[in-house]
Amino acid sequence: MAVDIQKLFNEEVPAKIAKNPDGAKAIGGKYQFVVTGEGGGEWFLDLTATGPSSQAGNPGGADLVVTIASSDFQKLYENPQANGMQLYFAGKLKMVGNPALGMKLNKLFEL
Repeated sequence: MAVDIQKLFNEEVPAKIAKNPDGAKAIGGKYQFVVTGEGGGEWFLDLTATGPSSQAGNPGGADLVVTIASSDFQKLYENPQANGMQLYFAGKLKMVGNPALGMKLNKLFEL
């Protein structure tokens, strides 16, 4: 089942962060998501102790910038453990910044 990326980042992720702020803070770091293609967009997530928050756009200051096509995001969302590394090594999931934060991404969707 395809995920609605706009709804995910504009509604579901902020709701999860609001419901479990301590879990979000435990992830740590500031993330910039750039999802290209149909249904994509840009979102900034502050998952630090001073946050947590989520907003559309790119205010700058991210510890990790994640860039992925919307079609590949679907694969990543469906099975982050199996597809994350595969997409990364295929050059379809690009991460710039602190790579250790990339290993915590699956926790975001489990909040």
